[in-house]
Amino acid sequence: MRLPNLLATTRGRLTAFFCLYLTEGLPLGFAATAVATQLRRQGVGPAEIGLFVGSFYLPWAFKWAFGPFIDVFASDRLGRRRGWILGTQLMMAITLMSTVLLKLPEQLALFTMILLVHNSFAAMQDVAIDALAVNTLHEDERGLANGLMFAGAAIGQVIGGSGVLFLSGYTGFQPTFFFVAGCILAVTVLVVLPLREPAGPPRPAVVGPKLRAAGREMRDFAVSSFRSFLGSRGAFSGLFYALLPPGAMCLGLALQSNLAVELGMDDDQVAWLNLCSGGINAAFMVIGGRLSDRYGRRRMNFIYIAMMGLPVLYLANVLAGAGWIMPVALDAANRPEVPAALLAAFWTATLAYNAVNGLMYGTNAAMYMDVTNPRVAGTQFTAYMALMNLAIAYSAIWQGIAIEAWGYPKTMVIDAIFGLSCLLLIPLMRKANTDGGYAADGAAAPRARGLAALLGVMCLAWLPYSTWQELAGAARPIVSIFFTLVFVGSAVFLLAGAAVLGGTARRLSRVAPWVALLLLVMHARNHVDTIAGWLGVGADSLRPVATVGFDVVALLGGVVLLLHALQPWSPLRETGDATAPAH
Repeated sequence: MRLPNLLATTRGRLTAFFCLYLTEGLPLGFAATAVATQLRRQGVGPAEIGLFVGSFYLPWAFKWAFGPFIDVFASDRLGRRRGWILGTQLMMAITLMSTVLLKLPEQLALFTMILLVHNSFAAMQDVAIDALAVNTLHEDERGLANGLMFAGAAIGQVIGGSGVLFLSGYTGFQPTFFFVAGCILAVTVLVVLPLREPAGPPRPAVVGPKLRAAGREMRDFAVSSFRSFLGSRGAFSGLFYALLPPGAMCLGLALQSNLAVELGMDDDQVAWLNLCSGGINAAFMVIGGRLSDRYGRRRMNFIYIAMMGLPVLYLANVLAGAGWIMPVALDAANRPEVPAALLAAFWTATLAYNAVNGLMYGTNAAMYMDVTNPRVAGTQFTAYMALMNLAIAYSAIWQGIAIEAWGYPKTMVIDAIFGLSCLLLIPLMRKANTDGGYAADGAAAPRARGLAALLGVMCLAWLPYSTWQELAGAARPIVSIFFTLVFVGSAVFLLAGAAVLGGTARRLSRVAPWVALLLLVMHARNHVDTIAGWLGVGADSLRPVATVGFDVVALLGGVVLLLHALQPWSPLRETGDATAPAH
């Protein structure tokens, strides 16, 4: 029997993109719920689990970099987007099945690296799916399609989390890897293979090597996105808004899995919790989107985000009252009894949180669309989504560290308070699109100078912190995450700034990419002991030299950024297609 081409009909297109997004949710649910639960059950600490879950989201923070390569290296015979979806889904299945023979938790580092590669293919697939959706969905289908796509991802997380935990009770944990890979391949065979992607417009001839052409597209991406991010107050505010967690995050990350195991829930109970919360989350995504369309996105999202901390604070209060403060090892002597009221509170808080999180999720994405330049919607919106995933990644990491340092209730209270910080930016995210066009306000150059100055000062702040970091005490790992974000953000700014300034600041534009590379290498400051082992030298002898080197890089980065703050940024005064009407 010949399978239908789902892109040929409205119902088929909605079904196809629901199923494609389901394969995006599968690996996330598998890692954040199923694997995190098993690791905690095997005695792995919250900090290590937080790092594992956080690293799993990192490829999604940089998925924008795949766009130019997917555009340039495309096959018209396989389908410009379909070919990439086929290839990435096959690689997702292969990388997942390659982990079956690994022994956990002893080989957790290798397991994390392989799943990082696996999720890189998932993030690459996401870019191709979104591009296919933009080119095939009819305008009157996009609202419903986006709701179904997000719901598909949520259900995929349920299957990857609850489905795996249910199944592991019968097969053991390792064989469930084949189940997840099989679900991905089922979509490949039943949905992707029969697709017939419509032929796109003729592509301009690629001049020179394709890799160089991809590099040119990366430069164009940097210039257009830089202009669009800075072109209006709403878009510029969205840049900072995306870097902040949209409300409390802990009950949607590894903290929930850690607590579930510590409170004595078996795999079936964790699976039922994940199933119920995932279903509620998907349903409330649709409800939240409809309410925001009727009563205003910014107003409703303000309410949703403010509400997200309530179930978190409720559970933190119950945990403190029950004396369940610090993580409790499963094999600990005199392990305390879990009060029934505490377990009931955990269920209540988790379900309530997923309802409010669902209300927020779709509305939050729609807010980014409002401040996005239609001319560069693919690049700018993808970048906002990537920054959101970066916020999820660092939230998972700092929470794992904080749990071990301060305990569950304090971590949850800090998370609830920090999650409210984004509310200050929501009033600034006014719609940038007017009458089918994009209204830039002419303040892009001053914003570029201000952002360069801010990043420069933050890089220089590393120098006093490096000298007196012992004063930070238990908060040192969390402060280190903050500086990692500063160095990565500074590197991205310098790379994009070099592309924008070009010949107007030739010497600075030549130096900036090298300084950006050094700033990215600053991440090695967290692995000096490991590097010393690779080099066969003592860590005590390498550490002072490395400290001086890192201080020099931070100083150099700060100076170069402050020089950028002194530039007139005249290319940003050219409107070009950044302010042209959308067609």
